[in-house]
Amino acid sequence: MAYQQQPQVKSQKASLSELRINREIQAKTVRLVGDNFEHSNRIVSFYEALKIAEGLGLDLVEISPTAEPPVCRVVDYQKYLYQQKKKQKEIKAKTVKVVVKEIRFGPQTDDHDYNFKLKHAINFLNEGAKVKAFVFFKGRSIIYKEQGEILLLRFAQDLEDYGKVDQMPRLEGKRMIMFLSAKPKKK
Repeated sequence: MAYQQQPQVKSQKASLSELRINREIQAKTVRLVGDNFEHSNRIVSFYEALKIAEGLGLDLVEISPTAEPPVCRVVDYQKYLYQQKKKQKEIKAKTVKVVVKEIRFGPQTDDHDYNFKLKHAINFLNEGAKVKAFVFFKGRSIIYKEQGEILLLRFAQDLEDYGKVDQMPRLEGKRMIMFLSAKPKKK
């Protein structure tokens, strides 16, 4: 049991932060920065900086270890970690996630199947996803590649109100592929 718990504690500490705090800092002199105290933005000895941080009841955190001298900040370490995690979460939330939905046709797809797949493509584009439409040629059906191209161009034309073509139909091996993306929503 103890053997299993010990590696978990190490991995949690490493994942929380790679920052050194208080006595873990190994520099002899540091540039001290912080909020609302008189020694801000000065180069002082490590021990003096540690004494200032302890006097304020805060931690000395090495923010930029590669700078010369290393930059240390006087902050509440737990609060600092919380703020960093919060910033990371905000950045992650703002990133756009692109979803690609695939729609597969045969070279001789009839109208009912075509309309069924067209409705799905409209829903995907309305949700903001990209659509990868392709015609799959099995065996000797590759001789119908003109029909496949006509089918994909018709598909693009039927979807022009909902999305725009990113890539025109192109033959790759036994597939003819076309990409469509949603039009930006009007506000």
